[in-house]
Amino acid sequence: MTWKIIADSGCDFQSLDNLAIDTTFESVPLTIQIGDEVFVDNADLDIDSMMEKMYATAIASKSACPSPDDYMKAYEGADNIFVVTITGTLSGSHNSAQVAKKIYLEEHPKANIHVIDSLSAGGEVDLIVEQLNHFIKQGLSFDEIVQAITAYQAKTKLLFVLAKVDNLVKNGRLSKLIGTVVGLLNIRMVGEASQDGKLELLQKARGGKKALASAIDEVLKAGYKGGKIIIAHRNNLKFCQQFSEAIQKNFPEAQISILSTSGLCSFYAEEGGLLMGYEID
Repeated sequence: MTWKIIADSGCDFQSLDNLAIDTTFESVPLTIQIGDEVFVDNADLDIDSMMEKMYATAIASKSACPSPDDYMKAYEGADNIFVVTITGTLSGSHNSAQVAKKIYLEEHPKANIHVIDSLSAGGEVDLIVEQLNHFIKQGLSFDEIVQAITAYQAKTKLLFVLAKVDNLVKNGRLSKLIGTVVGLLNIRMVGEASQDGKLELLQKARGGKKALASAIDEVLKAGYKGGKIIIAHRNNLKFCQQFSEAIQKNFPEAQISILSTSGLCSFYAEEGGLLMGYEID
């Protein structure tokens, strides 16, 4: 039996280390349009250049989801296929994956495909992808993994900390007044992904120290007890390290990974932002 883990670029991994036997990983990229230029969110993307161009234009930038055909191509070559997408509230990627699944199974009726709406982005998607690989390594059957990953997802959360909100303002999701206040007063927006996959604001913190305290406070309130954490960040390694040190003072065995955001997650988190996935009890 062969296995494949597929994720769109709401996941920050372009490749996975220590893959299970007979398992491959594939990233299906979204695209980001800035003015007349389209950026494909794959391993060749120059994210720094993309971000510079995004901030240089007053026009709202936008992302576009993979097509069903993109997913169809990714499904090829495996008996058991797991797909993880960015929350359906931000993108049509999940719908494309589901359409592709229906068509693919008509042509390959012996294949098994399970499509997961992460209801999230960034670090929480990364956690789900890593856990799928772990379950395959354990030798579980396809149906057992479907059940296990559903239970696992119920025990993961996303916390975001945003230092810039230019994109949200340009796209009309946040008022210009709030955007100006965030910039002038050094405000950080601290929030989470809700149970239905929407990004919700929890706190407004002024300055890095208060943002750090707010992030720790929210994680502990949500039920964090020392589980795995993946922090995907856009040029904010200092905050990640400070957060990790603070958490490991209380939970020395905590497994904390830090990585850079994908192009899509950089687009949403913006400069200095982060999308942190963590396990709760």
